Amino acid sequence: MGGHSLLLGLLLFLPLISGWTISNCSVTEGSRLHLVGGFSLCFLDSSLLLLAACSGVTNVTKTLEAVPLGVEGLCLTGSPSVLPTDAFSRFPGLKALRLSLYRTHILPGAFWGLGQLQLLSFLQPPGRDLFLPPDALGNLSSLQYVAFSGVCLNGSSGVRLPPNLRQLSVTLSCLENVGQLADIFPDLVRGSSGDAWTLEMLDLTLNKWLKTASPGALQGLKLGTLKLDHTKMKAAAVMGLGLRRLDALSVTFTDTAELPAGTVAHFELQELSMGGAPRLIEHIAPEALASCQSLKNLSLQGSRLMDLPPGLLAALHRLQRLNLSGNKLRSAVLCQNKTGAESGLWALDLSSNELHSLAPATFSCLSHLRELLLQVNQLVRLEGQVFQGLRRLEMLDLSNNPLEALGEGWLAPLPALTTLNLLKTHIVPSPAWDFWGLESLQDLRLPLPSGPPGAALSLPTRLTSLELHAVPGGELWELASPVFPALQKLTLKGLGLQLGTQNVTRIFPALRQLSLFGSSLEGLCSHDTPSFFLWQLPRLQYLRVQGDGHGPKPCCITGLPNLQELKLQRLQSREQPRRLQLEELVGELPRLQVLYVAQTGLETLSAVAFQGLGSLQVLVLVRENSLVLDGSLQQLSPQMPQYVYMMISSLACQCANAWVEPWLEGSPRTYVYIAFTQLCQPEARVHPKPRLFPFLRSHCPRTLELGLFLGSSVLLLLLISLPLLQEARNSWFLYLQALLRAWLQDLWGRKGEGKRFLYDVFVSHCRQDQAWVVQELLPTLEGRRGLRLCLPERDFEPGKDVAENVAESMANSQVTLCVLSCQALRTPRCRLELRLATSLLLAAPRPPLLLLVFLERVSRHQLPRYHRLAWLLRRGDYCLWPEEEERKDGFWAWLGSRLEQARLG
Repeated sequence: MGGHSLLLGLLLFLPLISGWTISNCSVTEGSRLHLVGGFSLCFLDSSLLLLAACSGVTNVTKTLEAVPLGVEGLCLTGSPSVLPTDAFSRFPGLKALRLSLYRTHILPGAFWGLGQLQLLSFLQPPGRDLFLPPDALGNLSSLQYVAFSGVCLNGSSGVRLPPNLRQLSVTLSCLENVGQLADIFPDLVRGSSGDAWTLEMLDLTLNKWLKTASPGALQGLKLGTLKLDHTKMKAAAVMGLGLRRLDALSVTFTDTAELPAGTVAHFELQELSMGGAPRLIEHIAPEALASCQSLKNLSLQGSRLMDLPPGLLAALHRLQRLNLSGNKLRSAVLCQNKTGAESGLWALDLSSNELHSLAPATFSCLSHLRELLLQVNQLVRLEGQVFQGLRRLEMLDLSNNPLEALGEGWLAPLPALTTLNLLKTHIVPSPAWDFWGLESLQDLRLPLPSGPPGAALSLPTRLTSLELHAVPGGELWELASPVFPALQKLTLKGLGLQLGTQNVTRIFPALRQLSLFGSSLEGLCSHDTPSFFLWQLPRLQYLRVQGDGHGPKPCCITGLPNLQELKLQRLQSREQPRRLQLEELVGELPRLQVLYVAQTGLETLSAVAFQGLGSLQVLVLVRENSLVLDGSLQQLSPQMPQYVYMMISSLACQCANAWVEPWLEGSPRTYVYIAFTQLCQPEARVHPKPRLFPFLRSHCPRTLELGLFLGSSVLLLLLISLPLLQEARNSWFLYLQALLRAWLQDLWGRKGEGKRFLYDVFVSHCRQDQAWVVQELLPTLEGRRGLRLCLPERDFEPGKDVAENVAESMANSQVTLCVLSCQALRTPRCRLELRLATSLLLAAPRPPLLLLVFLERVSRHQLPRYHRLAWLLRRGDYCLWPEEEERKDGFWAWLGSRLEQARLG
């Protein structure tokens, strides 16, 4: 428990960069969620700042004690007996909460204090009962989305809905009748003011027993979207629910095998999704289309349609989005030349069909179309006239088609095109395409087959994103364009381009993201220095390099001054595997924040690898097996990445890793997450495999000594660092020794207050101020008042250490008088004496007296930044030596009065 509290304290003061492991909880920032896909974070939103997922929960209160207070998304999985009242009151900023708690009794008020909660989800295996108290949700004023999955709520009734609820999901439950919802949540049909509720979405998906609906079951409910996917409900039954309003209906994978024209007309639906029915939708009658004129979005995905009904777009004149993907269409007759009427459709999805060809007038009536998806079909050739009339088209996807030829001038009718995808086709780029007329084209994806020797690739120069897939081992293409000034994202698979060391920066001056996928990636390494990365791009921020497991030794990524995220994957040769050091892959990258390494064959991780990675915050290791963490990482700990993830990776079962466990337990800055239990093969195979760290403790006896050494080293560094904050390098030991001696003498002094002091006043001064002490101070105090002064030059014991003399003399003096000047404040011995005096001011058993005499004006900023000295100065125990003769009597009067308070003179 103490360790959890310590870790929590560290989390509150350290900058949160990525993720760590707290007991049985995994924590990560939403922005780093894509790096740690192995975390079971229950589909929490990556837009949240801080996320936590705790598994194996048996006591909710104890588990949450180790979770950072600033968490915004939380997922709990386990089987605690109870969810107590005010369980989450420590997390007022929580916005998303997902609970997978089995056989857990939810007490009233369990969710009190969650004023910012927006999403609440209950997830259990199908058939589990959950009793929800009536007031469990009513006080959650910000809650907008409530989800129940696998939960049977039959035992709950009269549950109040939060006032701002917009989405309600009850999936994989034991609902048989929609009317049961009104019993559980009466607010659906009876609002607080007598009016029914308004919901943006009611999701009843995957309720396999749901097949009936009592008449008026949801009487008066205003609903945006109703999802009945994977149920036994029919679309026609929705009309009997008594809904006051319904805008969108989804009935995919239900018994609805024909267009529910009556339901569409009854509610004037704007969106309808259907398909995947057990029976084939063989025919859509024209009169059914006539009743669906209100539709704006229609999805018939997976309906196994073979032909489209004639006049589909003419009948649905308000239609804006049409999804016909996953059918068996061999032709797409959408426009009729006879009528010439234009459709308002702006998104058409014909992907995953059986289209072999497209007639010239296929899209002639779609002048408003902006998005056209034709991927995964059987298109072999497209004539130039096929896209006539699509002057507003912005996105065209023709990928995954056996395209071999495109008609001359096929791009001319598409002046507004911004995105074009031709990947996984058989076409060969041709200058006849006339890319130069497409001034709006920004995103281009092309196959790059082996070209003839010296072939030039002509591409538009205003691209911002380019992706090229080349044939491995083919002839390289040359870029006809000398420069791409706006290109920010480049993806090359198999390279395929002839790019030299000198011209790559000139060709891509604005490049920010680069992804390289190749057969062996030899083109990335310099021929003169094979270990040197070829492309030096000064503005590059993201780099991903992925091989295919056949290449030789990869080259070192270095010399990229602005690189922030680097991913290296599959760089180890499967035929000739070779273990690498991280410094062989990564060099000088001063701004790198994230390093992702997967299947590169890392053998050892040492401090040398981090010398050029001063800004590294996150290190992710995926499928890197038998790793050895070198002991040099212990000394590097403050400069190591704050968070290290080991995903599907393992540490070598060697004594070289024996230091890791105590270091992980006491590391103040670096948090290491190991996704899987580390195992070691035992000597006797009949026994189960032991875990890594217990195995190392039993087989590596130096582990304990190493832990003690580390602990003592940390303690020693802590003791040394405290007095070193503002002392000179050569005085730290002197100060430490004197402070300890003064403290011990104070302890002995507490045995009695009748102690006789050897000196009345100890005078601290520097050599430059010695003349004032001898000429002014000494005659007045020793001559006129008869006091016994201790002067270092006169009264220190010869041969004794300076620190011992200072400590003994101060402890044997009733008053310490520090003579200060700018020169004295720069003298190590004077600074030491001032520090010791202020320490004794608080540590001594008697009320001590410390006086300061300033021989010249000294700025407060020149004084040691020491809280005791600042406290002293506020008491007024200091005075400035005046230069005027008439004011010196006032100085001596002040000094005399202060000495009289100490019963001197």
